[in-house]
Amino acid sequence: MMKPFIRNHQYNMIKKQTDLLQRACNTVSDPKVVEAVRYSATTKILEAFPDAVELQKQILEKISTLKTAEEFQHYLHSMEPYLEPFEQVTETQMKKLFPKNKKLKVPDLATIDNRYVTYLGWTDIATNKLFMVYHLNGKLVGVEGKYTPMNKKSNCFLCNRHEEVALFSAISKWKPANASPDYYRAIGNYLCVNSDTCNNNITDVTTLEKFIYDIVGQSRLES
Repeated sequence: MMKPFIRNHQYNMIKKQTDLLQRACNTVSDPKVVEAVRYSATTKILEAFPDAVELQKQILEKISTLKTAEEFQHYLHSMEPYLEPFEQVTETQMKKLFPKNKKLKVPDLATIDNRYVTYLGWTDIATNKLFMVYHLNGKLVGVEGKYTPMNKKSNCFLCNRHEEVALFSAISKWKPANASPDYYRAIGNYLCVNSDTCNNNITDVTTLEKFIYDIVGQSRLES
């Protein structure tokens, strides 16, 4: 069997394009419009896998032939064996990422289906903190910050969907070369209250990885 090659955010993107095409097939009467949507969906999916080998491309390109609800459902279901899970993280590893939090409470890792995880995120209500764990450039990286529920919906900066959000504010560990000793920079963004929801929505990791670079710093990730 082929090695898994589809990451969670890529699968979410495939689902999004599949849904757009299915809706076009169901609601648009002009065949030319439907074919335009079909071409766009196929192109965007293939562009998300620039390193795909021929067999992988053949699997992804099957979207170009779908017409019925059953075919769309089967297409998405056929992708599941190729989902590349978030690399397993142990509780010990997670605690090493946040050494200053002596009483760190980590999520129940046994209950998480890592196939549908782009980043691990959880909150500690007692300390009003949110923790994130992500694999970046072969390194396991942890980011923590202040977590302030907003009791409203807004666009999440990671998944760009309109969801219930909290203000997530993290202090950057990166300093300019000529920075003074008391240099301080906090980065705040609206983030989904529920990380499962965010992981189910996210279709691109560019913003996530830039955020981690801004917080942790390039040199720390390369060392």
